[in-house]
Amino acid sequence: MTLAEAAAKADELASGGAERELAELRAQWSDELEAAIRDQDYRRRAIAYRAIGQFRFRQKEELLRRGLEDDSPACRGSALLSLDLLSRDHPRSINSVRPLLHTLANSDDNAAVRRLAIISLRNGSPQRDTIVLLQGIADEDGLERDVRQTAAKVAAGLEKRARTR
Repeated sequence: MTLAEAAAKADELASGGAERELAELRAQWSDELEAAIRDQDYRRRAIAYRAIGQFRFRQKEELLRRGLEDDSPACRGSALLSLDLLSRDHPRSINSVRPLLHTLANSDDNAAVRRLAIISLRNGSPQRDTIVLLQGIADEDGLERDVRQTAAKVAAGLEKRARTR
């Protein structure tokens, strides 16, 4: 079984609530995952960053920061997908890397990475600086339409959550 196959199995187990089996799978693949993150091949690193979320591996969240700063857009995107998955129930995951997400959302060279960073911000606390940043991105004429629309939608959702607090 490859890391990607194990991660898909872990995602199935997590979705099904099979915590014990998931914990066993995590223990079995932990070292392989960390080795893949150190690999020179960006494809192996991208699979490993994505696997952190699929395994629901909260103990490895710090490795996602490394993924967010990776030279490869594929690795940054995979780390963002994992961060989004881990942060759905815990805004702490987003809040701990918020400045880095702001940078990615505002100035990453890759539009897909920018969009994923914006989407990830929706799971964080509705902080005013994030809402203002996203509104600015939504109003920026030179950006791709889907990036602007995503920023507007996430900003509106965060504003709504801020008002209901």
